[in-house]
Amino acid sequence: MKVIKARARRAFSPTKIPRARWVINQYIGCQHACRYCYAKFMCKWYDYGKWGSWVIVRENIPDLVRSKYVAGKVYMSSVSDPYQPIEEKFELTKKILENMNKGIKVSILTKSDLVLRDVELFKRFRNIEVGLTVNGFKESVKNDFEPYSPSIDRRIDALKRLCESGIKNYAFISPIIPKLTDVEKIISDTRDFVAYHFFEFLNFRAAGAEFRRLLRDKYWEAYEVMSNEAKFKRYVKDMIEVIRKSRIKIGGICLHDPKFIILK
Repeated sequence: MKVIKARARRAFSPTKIPRARWVINQYIGCQHACRYCYAKFMCKWYDYGKWGSWVIVRENIPDLVRSKYVAGKVYMSSVSDPYQPIEEKFELTKKILENMNKGIKVSILTKSDLVLRDVELFKRFRNIEVGLTVNGFKESVKNDFEPYSPSIDRRIDALKRLCESGIKNYAFISPIIPKLTDVEKIISDTRDFVAYHFFEFLNFRAAGAEFRRLLRDKYWEAYEVMSNEAKFKRYVKDMIEVIRKSRIKIGGICLHDPKFIILK
């Protein structure tokens, strides 16, 4: 893993992420190296090798947030995972949370149960939520798609422990892929201890040509639905019906295609 140390000019950057106004990226790049990751486009500007083989560490961001206040939700992070393994060494996420104004509205999303390390820090904030990405992939599928991320069971356990600690949490069910993501089971496994669920269908284009080839070659049934507009529309319609019948609190449903985005 190549680590590139850098300095940022500012901590809070404007974002177009739904329902957020700002984003913090203390890291650029991610050791989880998920094959479908939409942030792979960053390789266009950072020529350090294949996505997942490098991480930029923006060492001064904890200092930049000190004594600053911004209105509107701050999302952490958009081109990395704030609790990827390198966080154990550099602790930038922890230091940011220690220094940040506790009146700032914060939303954190991760695939890692390392997030539990900072529960006591979360409790200092007046308005914070912590989400775990849960997609229910079978082990063989997970090993193909996101081999370096913590197990699904560990993520679900982290959601439960966040709830028990009084931290507002949410399950981010993503990416939803036909034949591979059991939406009903994920809802059943998490509904008793999450504040709400957010659903995101795979962004087929942003996942990249390499991932599309992997899906085609190893998971043809999934690829067939994703690559056929009519079949995908039917699949989406069926899944939205399943979601709505579950009678859970829905944070949003995202399909990325402007004709289909549904945000609640």
